[in-house]
Amino acid sequence: MSHQQPLLSVEDLSVAFHQEGRTSTAVDHISFTIDKGETVALVGESGSGKSVSALSVLKLLPYPPASHPSGKILFEGKDLLNMPEAELRKTRGNDITMIFQEPMTSLNPLHVIEKQISEILKMHQGMSEKAARERTLELLHEVGIREPEKRLQSYPHQLSGGQRQRVMIAMALANKPKLLIADEPTTALDVTVQAQILQLLADLKKSQGMSLLFITHDLGIVRKIADRVCVMTKGKIVESGPTAEIFANPQHEYTKHLLAAEPKGMPPRSDTSAPVVMQGRDIKVWFPIKKGFMRKTVGHVKAVNGINVELRAGQTLGVVGESGSGKTTLGLALSRMISSQGEIRFDGREINKYSFADMRPLRREMQIVFQDPFGSLSPRMPVGEIISEGLLVHEPKLGHEERDQRVVEALREVKLDADVRFRYPHEFSGGQRQRIAIARAMVLNPKFVMLDEPTSALDMSVQAQVVDLLRDLQAKHNLAYLFISHDLKVVRALANDVLVMRNGQAVEYGPSEKIFSEPETDYTKALMAAAFHMETADKGGVNQ
Repeated sequence: MSHQQPLLSVEDLSVAFHQEGRTSTAVDHISFTIDKGETVALVGESGSGKSVSALSVLKLLPYPPASHPSGKILFEGKDLLNMPEAELRKTRGNDITMIFQEPMTSLNPLHVIEKQISEILKMHQGMSEKAARERTLELLHEVGIREPEKRLQSYPHQLSGGQRQRVMIAMALANKPKLLIADEPTTALDVTVQAQILQLLADLKKSQGMSLLFITHDLGIVRKIADRVCVMTKGKIVESGPTAEIFANPQHEYTKHLLAAEPKGMPPRSDTSAPVVMQGRDIKVWFPIKKGFMRKTVGHVKAVNGINVELRAGQTLGVVGESGSGKTTLGLALSRMISSQGEIRFDGREINKYSFADMRPLRREMQIVFQDPFGSLSPRMPVGEIISEGLLVHEPKLGHEERDQRVVEALREVKLDADVRFRYPHEFSGGQRQRIAIARAMVLNPKFVMLDEPTSALDMSVQAQVVDLLRDLQAKHNLAYLFISHDLKVVRALANDVLVMRNGQAVEYGPSEKIFSEPETDYTKALMAAAFHMETADKGGVNQ
């Protein structure tokens, strides 16, 4: 251990919240240090207290209801918890900065990028307009934004998710902080973009001698970026130490549980003898680009451009690719939620000619489970009503008791208690809400289910449970799944066949084991390298 004083020292910190006469402890007597130039990861699942701990460092929690019953947070020897507000504000802007998970909510939608970055420089460093502009361009260049001059006048909504996250990092680095706190900064990003952002943070840390506190639930990222790791659950740090040691020899049951939750193993075999449930031939979805006073069509966005697919009973087709590759559009076209060209056959019927009214009787056999269960469940309806809604439409002759019985069966199938049907969506965790969304799809006994990123918003171990559940339901009901995801580990665990998409085109298509073990195109190889980085980069290349 070094004899120098740590840059940040969190000692015996607790965080409590007082609400409606009740006190709950979110963080329970935790201690950890970060040295100059070191990366420490706080790892744990939702509700473990990791983000609350990070926000405490900068006193960004709502005080009250939040309070600190115990502890100190020493930054260069000064206690941040007792620092006067004016001094704390200075420390916040100059010495410690933070980037968040969702850049869209952290950037101001009403101001262009230049204004948002240069404002920080003018306020904290008293720079002139011209100097601030030059430094803004320098920062955008540093964080890898191509042709930054063209981006200065862009608004956040005009940038991709990866570009927005880069702008957030540029803002955080504007004053050359000594410590950067990154709270799940790559969760919402594609694997290749995620790999670029992690590499960027590692490079910046090295070139600027900065320390990094990295908050995440993704162990793959920890392995790639952190020198030391602290594992959190239920407000306590249960294990901490050098990253390589914790991964090689975890001591605490919870750490072992986290490591075991990563989807592993070889993909299931493709069975070409299974009956075809759905088939798409030369599927195209083109959106017109209109310009000028007469709104003339000057071109098309080819969201899906000539794709052929086959889905079989009891089998899963995984569709992978980055944001904007056309994965979801393809799924919506196949399930006839949007118009498309090309032939779509479902259960032997050519449905691409069907009107949306003709499709209605078939809807019960084709169901969709979305990425965000909170957004797709009505907050005003109890769970029982949400699940039985489809039955009211498709099986109107069912009596109230029969309908209730079907809801109970659907809940039991997704491993939820029948009593939950009287409660509302906000009373459940993300994983439970996703089970409710799956129950809503299953209650109609479908043949085909489109799963659009159904696990991306969930913790690792919850993700593993949902994957197991989907596998069980598929085996029991011989379901055909279209599984859309940018998480290749989950796809490998679930899909028999894989379609790799890019810019609306099929890059590669075939049995899972072949695509994962022998990818043919450079693009698929890049996706695999980014997704399974720890399997390739782990050998001594953790902090390159």
